[in-house]
Amino acid sequence: MTSRRETELAARTRVVLDAAAGHVFGTEPGRLAAELYDVLVRTTDDAGRARVAAALARCWAYGGHADRAASFADEALAHAEQAGDPELIADCLDAVLAAHWGPDELTLRELTAARLDEVSAHVLDPEARLRGHLWSLQVGWETLRVPVIQRQLRALELLAAESPRARFFAASRRWMYDHVRGVDASELIEVAEGAATEAGLADAWMVTGSMRGYTALHAGEVEAVAEVAELMERFARSEGVVEVASEAASIWALLGRHDRARALLEQLGPDVLESLPRDVNYLLNLHCVLEAALAVGDEQIVGTAARLLTPYENRAVLNAGAVYFHGVTDDSLARAAAFTGDHARADQLRARALATYRRLDATWWQNRLQFASDPTTPASTETVVHFRPVGDGLWLIGSEARPLRALRGFEYLHRLLAQPGRAVSAIDLVTDGTATVIQPDTGPQLDRQAATAYRQRLSDLAAELAEAADWGDLARVESLTAEREALLAELTSAVGLAGRPRATGSTAERARVAATKAIATAIARIESLDPPLATHLRDAIRTGTTCSYRPRPSDHLTWQLSG
Repeated sequence: MTSRRETELAARTRVVLDAAAGHVFGTEPGRLAAELYDVLVRTTDDAGRARVAAALARCWAYGGHADRAASFADEALAHAEQAGDPELIADCLDAVLAAHWGPDELTLRELTAARLDEVSAHVLDPEARLRGHLWSLQVGWETLRVPVIQRQLRALELLAAESPRARFFAASRRWMYDHVRGVDASELIEVAEGAATEAGLADAWMVTGSMRGYTALHAGEVEAVAEVAELMERFARSEGVVEVASEAASIWALLGRHDRARALLEQLGPDVLESLPRDVNYLLNLHCVLEAALAVGDEQIVGTAARLLTPYENRAVLNAGAVYFHGVTDDSLARAAAFTGDHARADQLRARALATYRRLDATWWQNRLQFASDPTTPASTETVVHFRPVGDGLWLIGSEARPLRALRGFEYLHRLLAQPGRAVSAIDLVTDGTATVIQPDTGPQLDRQAATAYRQRLSDLAAELAEAADWGDLARVESLTAEREALLAELTSAVGLAGRPRATGSTAERARVAATKAIATAIARIESLDPPLATHLRDAIRTGTTCSYRPRPSDHLTWQLSG
């Protein structure tokens, strides 16, 4: 019979675990850590100790104290293995990864993430599978393995049909990958915000805020970016979060607000850099501070940050949890070497960084590094770029005005280049503003009744799969698994990440597809003639139901659009 003391402990355990689930990443845990520890020392069963120890490990790791987290994470995993519950083991492996998130622990992280992926693949709990995919994605980005990134993103999108939490992560992580490649993924921000609200995620606002801020940065929307930088700086000051302060400093530097960047760097000097813990945000802190110091010309901080970052050459720089890609360490180290006059080393690092960016198709970063001027020389002057028809089915394109055979996409690009920053509907682009009959869509690919039936069948399949696995009926397991994957693929293609039915046949949709394909074909043709220009266009042209040309403030191009 359960005693009153055991009942009270169980109730308190639920309360503190719920509180831990709402802990905002990057903030001090305060009393929460003490509450979790108090419950831990009074819990005796393996499963209970594993859950609380895992929560305490994440509490300290998220609060920036990975050194305190490690022992609790290891204890949690040991108890989970004693309990023998795969879902609990998956939860504790997640805690181990959170506690060993530093740049020097990548090998351990690779091995642990692979084990989590294996354990979570055989459990029905979508949360366990979500954690497995997220950590595999994180490691894929850290090791710059494009096939791993693509595979895990697809797995997240299949899982998105099962929970709003999974939809949030699927949308936000797909946004980052598309953003890196210069693909307009702004609609995924609304998907992520809606899913976060539905799931009740405590710190999702930080993720969606970053998504909006960096979308605006690459679009050249200075005022919107400045608002994000203000919010980041305010949060950094109130919470004492170094990584947010360093990121804000780098954004102010990119905006040319050297006064604001310099003010933040005064708080992030050599003494602070030397004492930074080698945790999840160590590379991010050094990289962002180095970016800002290069912009304002602070020799002392450049020297310290570059020295500390040098042991981590050829590494990706990510915001925690692969929320945003900040480039590779070789990039900022190359510019630091040029700043200090070591041009041979700068050339070597720059070449390797550019090769990495080309492999990732990271157009914005490649373009910035490729055209970056030496910090010791004046800013580059305006470059005249031809983009104009000359008759006889020819266009002159590029700084050397080379001839190319006409393509429909050249006409679309010409109209966008003539009005930078302005959004033009795909319909107007395709029809050149002439009157056209606007046809509505022909309805959703999958009606509501069919979608409900699909989801019910997925629920039934979960039970049938469990039963078949218990009976050892491998043939039935294989058949049911194939049916489940087919249903998930059909449901995902029909409703998309937001759970909204996709419609087909509308004039707007046909125009979007036509404009996007024509522009992509045109840029591919330009690449054979002028690769840097093609890179610039991929970075600055946005396609979708509306299209636009949004160059960066640092671009110095004058377009020759007529004779």
